[in-house]
Amino acid sequence: MLDLKNLLVLDIETVSGYQDYHQMNDRFKKQWDRKAAFLKNENQLPSEDLYFERAAIFAEFGKIICIAVGIFTKSSDDQLGLRVKSYAGHDEKQVLLEFKHLIEKKLDNENLILCAHNGKEFDFPYICRRFLVNQIEIPSVLQISGKKPWEVPHIDTMEMWKFGDRKNYTSLDLLASLFNIESSKDDMDGSMVNSVYYEEQDLSKIAEYCIQDVIVTANLYLKLSMNPTIDSQHVIII
Repeated sequence: MLDLKNLLVLDIETVSGYQDYHQMNDRFKKQWDRKAAFLKNENQLPSEDLYFERAAIFAEFGKIICIAVGIFTKSSDDQLGLRVKSYAGHDEKQVLLEFKHLIEKKLDNENLILCAHNGKEFDFPYICRRFLVNQIEIPSVLQISGKKPWEVPHIDTMEMWKFGDRKNYTSLDLLASLFNIESSKDDMDGSMVNSVYYEEQDLSKIAEYCIQDVIVTANLYLKLSMNPTIDSQHVIII
């Protein structure tokens, strides 16, 4: 197992860039229509409705509203703990700047390793793309261009579980159930984030959901590394 003091566990929550398809300009509507034509659409939803349902997962059409992070800690009696914090807001650029400040100013950026579930396919590239859209320089820990695979400081718990099998996606919730990891996500799942944000206007609920994902991911990493998990009493939410 890696030195946990250098490991930053993270999760992001994303929503569609606009609440409604018709709020986009004509140029972007045309681009979304092209994208939507290639998406799996079992219910035969029109492009306008599909936008609200699916746009959030694409960095070109969505935006980040929350990044939650977790840092492992150890007490004087060697008890492992976790400190968790979320950066949430309607202004994506501010959320990204706060996250950038954390990893560059408050942490040992040179030895930092990022960990997320499905992070290599979703979280890490999404964050990088939105940094560019907002014209913010990408932190070095996220810059992988020209690096060999073993030089990239990223850990993906889904990749750890796959053991080289590239055929299937395995959800965090399924692995949490499999490894009996405590989770408080019964009242919300990822498919609800867009409606909770735009219709319920409950950003704090989304931030709490994101924080819980970080806690579960941290414990999943420990399980996959054959180590004891962290009891909720040793988790501090800042």
